[in-house]
Amino acid sequence: MAIDIDHLRSWIGRSEAAEDVITPRLAAEYRATVAPHLAPVASGDAPLALHWCLTPPIAPQEQLGPDGHPARGGFLPPVPLPRRMWAGGRIETSGALKVGETVRRNSTIQDVTLKEGRSGSLCFVAVRHDYAGASGTAISERHDIVYRDAAPASGAGPAGSSTAAHEPAEHDLAWEVQATPTLLFRYSAMTFNGHRIHYDEPYVTKVEGYPGLVVHGPLQATLLFNLAAVLGGATPRVFDYRGLSPMFAPTTFRVLGRRQSDGTIRCWTENAEGRACMEATAAG
Repeated sequence: MAIDIDHLRSWIGRSEAAEDVITPRLAAEYRATVAPHLAPVASGDAPLALHWCLTPPIAPQEQLGPDGHPARGGFLPPVPLPRRMWAGGRIETSGALKVGETVRRNSTIQDVTLKEGRSGSLCFVAVRHDYAGASGTAISERHDIVYRDAAPASGAGPAGSSTAAHEPAEHDLAWEVQATPTLLFRYSAMTFNGHRIHYDEPYVTKVEGYPGLVVHGPLQATLLFNLAAVLGGATPRVFDYRGLSPMFAPTTFRVLGRRQSDGTIRCWTENAEGRACMEATAAG
């Protein structure tokens, strides 16, 4: 498939803004879905990583693509590759969002690049998000999205990376999480995410060729962020994460972390077979 990268790069610099309210109901739904795997926060503060539930794109039914996402070509460039996944990102936290406050998100397309991976063409779109509450910007994030060919995905990671089993590693904290269809549905509902790979098993297996429902990248990153906060005793100031391999449900997976000698926290998710699916590094 021919990809006009110069045309796609013309989206660099495009921006949009949106507002949302952290309602008590949203905070309660989030806690009910993610608990007990949440770090403690001060009274009145929103749970950590709840910002991924705010200001989702809201498109009418007729403007959705066949995968359940809003059709491309608005804020995001119209990448002509069928699969879209989270590749990773970086979060910088400078304050806390509060339950009940209005949050404004400003987003800008920072970069669009084209690469060739083992599974074919890969197009990366980097988006900068700034989340501001009443006290100013609290979270700045670089979100890396990857688009890829519709090749069989049973063994390919989101960036065409290796999916070799993760070598056993020492850890200071481990959580076990049941990735059930209900968990995936509830997280999709909170984030208004219509991507069918997370809840539509006939679609994900017969159309996209995955062996099962795909566990959300941001859900895994949410758990890693909270585990790093528990291990470090505070909200990470800098949190870098990247996807290594898709995780499929239903399954029981682990979220693990280890304190490093330099003071950082290394953490990762691994599936029931011991394969690392997402990794992250957190610094205070």
